[in-house]
Amino acid sequence: MNIHEYQAKEILKQYGVKIQNGIVVDNPEKAISAAKELNAETGTEWFVVKAQIHAGGRGKGKVQETGSNGVVLAKKLEDVTEKVKGILGGTLVTHQTGPEGKKVNKVLLAQDVYYPGASEPKEYYLGILLDRESGHNVIMASTEGGMDIEDVAENTPEKIIKEWIDPTVGLQGFQARKVAFALGLEGPAFKEMVKFIYSLYNAYIGSDASMFEINPVLKTSDDQILAVDAKVDLDDNALYRHKDLAELRDLSEEDPLEVEAGKAGLNYVKLDGNVGCMVNGAGLAMATMDIIKISGGDPANFLDVGGGANAETVEAGFRIILKDPNVKAILINIFGGIVRCDRVANGVVEAYKKIGNIEVPIIVRLQGTNAEEGAKIIEESGLKVSSAIVLKDAAARVKEALV
Repeated sequence: MNIHEYQAKEILKQYGVKIQNGIVVDNPEKAISAAKELNAETGTEWFVVKAQIHAGGRGKGKVQETGSNGVVLAKKLEDVTEKVKGILGGTLVTHQTGPEGKKVNKVLLAQDVYYPGASEPKEYYLGILLDRESGHNVIMASTEGGMDIEDVAENTPEKIIKEWIDPTVGLQGFQARKVAFALGLEGPAFKEMVKFIYSLYNAYIGSDASMFEINPVLKTSDDQILAVDAKVDLDDNALYRHKDLAELRDLSEEDPLEVEAGKAGLNYVKLDGNVGCMVNGAGLAMATMDIIKISGGDPANFLDVGGGANAETVEAGFRIILKDPNVKAILINIFGGIVRCDRVANGVVEAYKKIGNIEVPIIVRLQGTNAEEGAKIIEESGLKVSSAIVLKDAAARVKEALV
């Protein structure tokens, strides 16, 4: 589950990670009072206005309606309201949102932390995630803070520092110091970075996150280490242990079809293709998408109805798939193991009759327990549904449907 920057920073703060302080604003009329409050708390005289959406590249992104960037600086208190109006309520387009962009419902009014001092501020990158190949958490760091880490990895991979953490013993002191040394830090800044890494790792473990990314981590001119930005992905499977974190979910940032599918107990991910697919089992779903691709189509979704498929789940799956205007055909591929094929076939027939007026061709491939009975139910239904036994035949019928 993705969360907003301001929410991520609150989690970090709870674990002792120093952050760039800010106040969330959802109405331009509240901007001046929020700026005054922030000034009283931090002494900042410049204010950073940051769009809050679930996407990166906000600083380089543009608000369609106003032309404003997604992150801007107000150098005077009087400018804050205008800067907020240029972002709030608009549609922000970044390299991660696609051309459709995302609506900005909130902005974070943050303190300026690039103040003058004894030395120049310096930006770093710091991330923690699970390396599935090794089964270890890995700390990734770089001196190239503020840049997309993908670009750094492609163009200057030698500038990415990696430190794997043994889960049986956790982060060790020498490892935190090793990362700080590799970043070229010394003196007070070195000590602050070691503390920062420890606190960040504790936050990552304590919140059951699947990824923490701080870009940039800032060494201020007086050697403080701060999280200026924060991208956090929480593990959905662990949210039952964190009811407070589960409440941070922002449904307005998620695809409406994926939200609807979740409520129906379906595992659904929307894709950009033209063939909708409904399958039981994640592995079979991946194979089905390959077959669709081989047949000349493109999968429009990943949809796993699970082992307990019935008329209700099949109907819900149908309705969700048909809401995608790009779908030109639907392939249902069920292996009868836990669920019987005849039960699925009855579900397909009932769902078809309830929904009605289904214009796109439907191909149903049933194998396993009671597969013959299921195929007979489909064939005798009188509906515009074709049945296939062999996966190759199902792929051929998908190809015919797309012609």
